[in-house]
Amino acid sequence: MKDAMTKQDSLTAEAAGFAASLAYEDIPAETLHIAKRCIIDGLGVMLAGTEQEALQVADRYLRKAGARPVARPVGNPDLQLSAQQAAFWNGLAGHAMDWDDTQVAEGPNRPYGLLTHPTVPPLAAALALAETNPKVSGKDLITSFVAGVEVECKIAEAINPDHYNLGFHTSGTIGTFGSAAAAARMIGLDGDRTAQALGGAASMAAGIRANFGSMGKPMHVGRSSENGVTSALLAQEGFTFNGEALDGKWGYLSVAGRGGEPDLVMGRFGNPFSLSEPGVSIKPYPCGVLTHPSMDTMKALMEEHALSPEDIESVTLFASNNILHPIRFRIAQTELEGKFCMAFLLSAIILTGRAGKAEFTDAFVQSPECQAMQQRVETQFDPDIAAMGHEKILSRIEVVTKSGKTIQRFSDDRYRGGPDNPLSDEELEGKFMDCVSGILSDAQTRKVLDSIWSLDTLPSARGLLDLVNG
Repeated sequence: MKDAMTKQDSLTAEAAGFAASLAYEDIPAETLHIAKRCIIDGLGVMLAGTEQEALQVADRYLRKAGARPVARPVGNPDLQLSAQQAAFWNGLAGHAMDWDDTQVAEGPNRPYGLLTHPTVPPLAAALALAETNPKVSGKDLITSFVAGVEVECKIAEAINPDHYNLGFHTSGTIGTFGSAAAAARMIGLDGDRTAQALGGAASMAAGIRANFGSMGKPMHVGRSSENGVTSALLAQEGFTFNGEALDGKWGYLSVAGRGGEPDLVMGRFGNPFSLSEPGVSIKPYPCGVLTHPSMDTMKALMEEHALSPEDIESVTLFASNNILHPIRFRIAQTELEGKFCMAFLLSAIILTGRAGKAEFTDAFVQSPECQAMQQRVETQFDPDIAAMGHEKILSRIEVVTKSGKTIQRFSDDRYRGGPDNPLSDEELEGKFMDCVSGILSDAQTRKVLDSIWSLDTLPSARGLLDLVNG
């Protein structure tokens, strides 16, 4: 990995040099295993996402847009698209259920310790470009994916936390750099051309949190995937951008984040790989990871006290604003609103004991039982929890039963799915099976899983999509 570990003159140059020079042999065994876990998870949530209404709209849009048909999108074998459009579809599908993994932050004052959804943008881009070249091997796909995730996570770590706090959706913005790096590595750009691709990404990186709760949120990830591919392909043709577009007074960190702390990551690309340290969180539930400890706590309360939905008089969730501000809908009327509504998320656990693909539907959210239960769930700011710090995803649940009994429980700060309490490989495969239920047969599912675990032996990465698309 020629000079990738040495500090260079700028963040852009270092990110580009790392992505261009990364070789499969440079990736440690532990990081490779985590990368395969992320690819399993990413493909699973992409397939699950194809059943969402946003993808039906996207199908109509893409068929009208027209394209040179060179790439198949994930989960839609009848649709032939350009590489850029396939990346858009893959990214949109991957974030449509908000079930994709999340980055764990290292630096101080990062919002609740989580920055971006790292897997989908680079994976969406790499899968789309693999379709255009049968000589791209499984090792090439993994290496490009790891390069993209590393660039994405390090840039997300470097930018000022105000980037997210003031309203940018990091998966749509910083995700563009991840997909650009993955795309550049996939098509073999050198360091200078990769820096140009990152310059293009800087001018296309967008997405605001006002669109949370609508199809706009997953569209951000679709666009970040598409725009990264576009930047790399333009750079390949000789299109010019600023080769230091992350840096300086007019660079992305200053313009979109009130500056940043590039010294936190300079000299550390691949040393260690962010996939391994601090790691990523694979979501057990298809909603914001901020809510997961509270949902697990509600589930534990129900099970430990043998409660049924009929026993519940009221539920109050006490938390800090790091949870209460983003999770902002009082009562959810749609599945998309439900992802940002604690009343719905806790109601799903109360009513069914789970919150998976079957519960995240408009039909379930709008059911009389769910609407009635949501009315019994309230949230309340807790200054004592706030004093513990915004890097903590903590809450306390208080349940009052119809018999008059009050039960309380604190959430566990070692949240399930996080690096300190990860899903096992078996649990990860179980999530994949839930994602693809009704889409792939059991036999097809097993073949896809086995193929990803042995992805580095595939002579052509296109073989994976053959299996994924049935």
